[in-house]
Amino acid sequence: MPADPGKRIPRLMFPPGTHRDTLAVREGLPRTPWGENAEALFLTSSFVQPDAASAAARFGNEEEAFIYSRFSNPTVAMMERRLAALEGTEACIGTSSGMGAILLTALALLKSGDHVVCSQSVFGATITLLGRDLAKFGIETTFVPQTDLEAWRRAVRPGTRLLFAESPTNPLTEVCDIRALAAIAHDAGALLVVDNCFCSPALQRPVEFGADLVIHSGTKYLDGQGRVIAGAVCGPQALIDDRFVPMMRSGGLSLSPFNAWVVLKGMETLAIRMEAQSARALELARWLESHPGVACVHYPGLASHPQHALAMAQQGGQGGAVLSFQVRSRDASPEAQRDAAFHVIDSTRLCSITANLGDTKTTITQPASTSHGRLSEPQRQAAGITQGLVRVAVGLEHLDDLKADLARGLDTLPR
Repeated sequence: MPADPGKRIPRLMFPPGTHRDTLAVREGLPRTPWGENAEALFLTSSFVQPDAASAAARFGNEEEAFIYSRFSNPTVAMMERRLAALEGTEACIGTSSGMGAILLTALALLKSGDHVVCSQSVFGATITLLGRDLAKFGIETTFVPQTDLEAWRRAVRPGTRLLFAESPTNPLTEVCDIRALAAIAHDAGALLVVDNCFCSPALQRPVEFGADLVIHSGTKYLDGQGRVIAGAVCGPQALIDDRFVPMMRSGGLSLSPFNAWVVLKGMETLAIRMEAQSARALELARWLESHPGVACVHYPGLASHPQHALAMAQQGGQGGAVLSFQVRSRDASPEAQRDAAFHVIDSTRLCSITANLGDTKTTITQPASTSHGRLSEPQRQAAGITQGLVRVAVGLEHLDDLKADLARGLDTLPR
């Protein structure tokens, strides 16, 4: 790093074709003069400028420099560069959380009177943010079935600015045709935003299929060990610089340097974790599919999944580490379904009962009362979230132990 890094923040240069596994370990800022091998953690609110003229130039965007950690910090910049490299985008901007990334996208790109088309199967908080909170500011959202391309086309209006999808969705793992949605968006002069939380760039890079922006909850697989809250938006350099950075600077949806550092280090093992956890999830899904206590399993890696072929094409032949299943109950009433789901969850001793996912520890939850608990019953029904649905985010425990943990409840379901 130069003695005065403010003149120009240098970038590391890698040969064309450098693999993602290498970028996950090496991409970021150059070392400081102390020559640290691990990335430095810059815990500082502000940065001292060499003189008044330099301060004026840097605050006026005439020189590139770190100024104030609300919008410029070396550790955050390292994380942003690494994630952009993994996603194959020109730029990335870190945010305080995954929901913060979605909010920043809306604030940067939308205004009163604009319209969004969104999958009805996305994370519950995303539905609430787009459908309720942004509506107070004159931004309208139409929710459509994730896999119905004609419904997406019909929903587009002259004022449509964004199409928003998760792939796979939380928790039913529905997969969207990213290339087809990109074509619909671009024909309408809109942008396609894809939440890549479930796959991460280790399995899927949405921009390769035409997506314009990629959303991340770094809390999940990018960190990988359930330690911090973080988010990010990846996309074109000009769009990030012109629309997102000014909003971040004034809005303060900032990623803390410490959380950025944790995510930065987490990305070093992202590929091997995703491969191992996806393999365990596939075997667990196959076992669940054959269990008499399970009515159906939702997992893209299974041949029975409606979008299995599409998922394999978009996700590098892997299904990811999240699955959900419908527990068999005494009858079809919501009360009986809920009791059956709670019985399975409460019978576990190994799985962590938490709505988080992406951890090396397997987590289990009932989406209807947790991740999608704030939705109305009609919204849950539209998204396919039943009372008997259980979501499992598979970690790195031994597969035999995970089967035994789930069997404890599935084998003793009330008849």
